Amino acid sequence: MSAPAPLLVVGDALLDHDLCGRVERLAPDAPVPVVSSLRRVTRPGGAALAACLAAADGRQVTLVTALGDDEASESLCRLLSGRVRLVRLPLTGALSSKTRVLAEDRPLLRLDDGDGRAREGTEEACRAIAQAGAVLVADYGRGTADLLRDPLRSAAARVPVVWDPHPRGKPPVPGVRLATPCASEARGFAARLGTGEEPQGGSALHTAARHADTLVRAWRATSVAVTLGGRGALLSHGEAPLLVPSPVTAEGDACGAGDRFAATAAGSLADGELTETAVRAAVHAATRYVAEGGARALAVDTAAPAAHPSRSDDHEPTDDALRTAARVRAAGGTVVAAGGCFDLLHAGHVALLEAARRTGDCLVVCVNSDASVRRRKGGGRPLVPLADRLRVLRALECVDAVAVFDEDTPERLLGELRPHIWAKGGDYALAQLPEASLVESWGGQVVLFPYLDGRSTTGIAERAAAAPRPEGLTGRRAR
Repeated sequence: MSAPAPLLVVGDALLDHDLCGRVERLAPDAPVPVVSSLRRVTRPGGAALAACLAAADGRQVTLVTALGDDEASESLCRLLSGRVRLVRLPLTGALSSKTRVLAEDRPLLRLDDGDGRAREGTEEACRAIAQAGAVLVADYGRGTADLLRDPLRSAAARVPVVWDPHPRGKPPVPGVRLATPCASEARGFAARLGTGEEPQGGSALHTAARHADTLVRAWRATSVAVTLGGRGALLSHGEAPLLVPSPVTAEGDACGAGDRFAATAAGSLADGELTETAVRAAVHAATRYVAEGGARALAVDTAAPAAHPSRSDDHEPTDDALRTAARVRAAGGTVVAAGGCFDLLHAGHVALLEAARRTGDCLVVCVNSDASVRRRKGGGRPLVPLADRLRVLRALECVDAVAVFDEDTPERLLGELRPHIWAKGGDYALAQLPEASLVESWGGQVVLFPYLDGRSTTGIAERAAAAPRPEGLTGRRAR
């Protein structure tokens, strides 16, 4: 199977923050909720989110966007490092950022900051567009696409261009292969065209079809896909529309679902797929994206506990495990996770991990830190320090990534990984697993695997301690 085709993303990058906590009371001085136990996460937004989602599909992605010297721009550059190639346009003002306050994953408030706009195009940006084999325009109304309309018009005449429009931006250039407004955007664009008074009555699908037909003709686009949230998308070439329904009803945070839809559609067209196939893939990808937690897979915890292990060459950072899970999830694969201390790796561990890996497309092993092991097993444990345990686990062919948690149980880490399958040995019962209800909350499943009798770290350690010492070593340290 050939590698996914490269993709060029052109548009306005944002920096997104989520303040996540819980609400248990109202403030005494005003009838407003008090959000406590706050945890702040930061992620790429706007065109930067679309670019990262495309890169998570295994593509080489170049992002043309406006960035400045402000703190938000620098933070975003750090988040994008190693994920996408950047072609920077100059920015006037500070990079736009938005902060959502959430309680139990439900948004309470959004704060927008920064009024930066792209100042001018560059020769490097024009060259990138001229050399692209496929383009996604993620327009967020802050000027990047407007400044590059001429090279984008030329690109649309020779390669697939997908245009995700914004109410504050200009219409797509003529000749785009696919435009992807949501239903409210399509209604606004159609009204702006002055096509006559909006008829009363009719179903939402009939209305979306009428708007899509109007936009195909007015924009001179090959096709328009109006996204309908949980209902899927309606694809029009200017004639009888095609409804592409969602495979399941997904409930969750839909922030960024439009970017997931557009990135998947653009990638599919870059790979040579038909528009109908690309839209179907995009609907399925957006549905999975919402069901599996949305943009959390790309978030970075900016208040991570200091007790997390330091980064070194001896073990793969937990961030890599999150990226591995996000990449497999974005490609439609099944993410499997297993957890434990894995002190003195033995045949029982290997049997469990091999069986777990066979049930999915990647296996992430969640490992207790040294402090966590000591709390659970006592002062004499672990026998093997964390760096060595991780190194041994990474050497197993069945293990794709490792992650570390410092708590007694892995709920926090699981909430970030959101695996489809949580694998445990058969010596556990579901009633003994405090994380079972958490895994099931996002549609995941706990799977128990047969346990190999007679294999345990404690038993091995006890037998080793009781074994007679070789002659000549009594009373002195073995060398």
